[in-house]
Amino acid sequence: MYFRIALSILALFTSLIATQAWAGAKEKVFFDSVSGVWRGPGKIVAGKYKGTKFVCNLKGGPSVEQASGVALDGHCRVGVFSQKMSAIINLKGGKYSGRFLDGAAGEGLDITSGKVRGNKITVGINRRKLDGAMVAHLEEPDTMNITVSVKVQNQMIPVIGMTLTRESKVGSNR
Repeated sequence: MYFRIALSILALFTSLIATQAWAGAKEKVFFDSVSGVWRGPGKIVAGKYKGTKFVCNLKGGPSVEQASGVALDGHCRVGVFSQKMSAIINLKGGKYSGRFLDGAAGEGLDITSGKVRGNKITVGINRRKLDGAMVAHLEEPDTMNITVSVKVQNQMIPVIGMTLTRESKVGSNR
């Protein structure tokens, strides 16, 4: 259960990095700079599965639910086990919304907020009583660092860290 939630949180990040057009100018600039096909390792750094390493392969495109959004499909692998990842994130009326896997009503997560500042995005996430945030930071043109934290007694505790490398840009043969 916790591993699935951790992978759902990871899906949150991956769905954010593959968009082509969002409503706001700063969002569009950020997402244009990180769109593409990404691959990379990560590690669960807290909780029951602390120390678990994984590798993700992800590809995204425009959301069919909204004119401003993204849909993602891919998978993350832990040893011989693979977990499908899917996400839909939309920006409408200046508000972020979306779901990972089947959303918080099922086995996934809901997106509750978002904000872009330069080469960094912070997104609020929720699953029942679990609140948290994902921060994605474009360190270099083809390197993205991601931290996912959850709120425990009014303190944000990092639970997932990873670094993704861009393998190609959307629509390119790079």
